[in-house]
Amino acid sequence: VGVCFPCPMETAPPSPDLREKRAKLAEAAERRQKEAASRSILNVQSVEEKRKKKEKIEKEMATSEPPPEGGLRWTVL
Repeated sequence: VGVCFPCPMETAPPSPDLREKRAKLAEAAERRQKEAASRSILNVQSVEEKRKKKEKIEKEMATSEPPPEGGLRWTVL
């Protein structure tokens, strides 16, 4: 008949080091995030290229000089 407890002579298997356990958990979390991000995307590479292009444009806009005053028009109805 089965017993739920280990034999008194057997020792419990050593538990993994806390740092190793945290590293494995972090790797698993990163892998899950990548899988979730690309779940519905068919061409991941094109999405990455678009994201990089968008970041480049935003960076250029941030470093360029501001538009001259009076560049915007608005009307009141």
